[in-house]
Amino acid sequence: MKRVVFALVLTMTAFMSYAYAQTNENGKKLFNDKTLAGSSSGKSCNTCHPSGKGIDSAKFAAKDSGLEDIINKCIEGPLKAKALPKDSQELKDIAEYIKSLGKQK
Repeated sequence: MKRVVFALVLTMTAFMSYAYAQTNENGKKLFNDKTLAGSSSGKSCNTCHPSGKGIDSAKFAAKDSGLEDIINKCIEGPLKAKALPKDSQELKDIAEYIKSLGKQK
C-alpha cells in the first residue's frame, strides 16, 4: 500500500512539475512576443523589461489581479495592443512567468 501511495505522489509531483514548466515556458514565449495581443509597436514585454528588469514581482505575488492589471496596462500602452481577457490562459501564463523571475533573483 505504501508503494502505491508513493508511486501516486511521485507521479503527481512529476505531472505538476511538467505543467508548471509548460506554463512558465509559454509565459516566457509570450513575454518575448512582439505580436502579443495584436501589438503594432514592434515591442515585447522584454523590450522594456529585459529578463524582468524593473518588475518587482514580489510586490504583486499576493495580488494576482494587481499584476494582471499592470500587464494589461503595458499591453495597451507601450505595446499598443488590446488588453488580454482576465480569464485568459495567456494572461495567467505571463503573470506566472513574471513571478518566476522574482524567484530567480
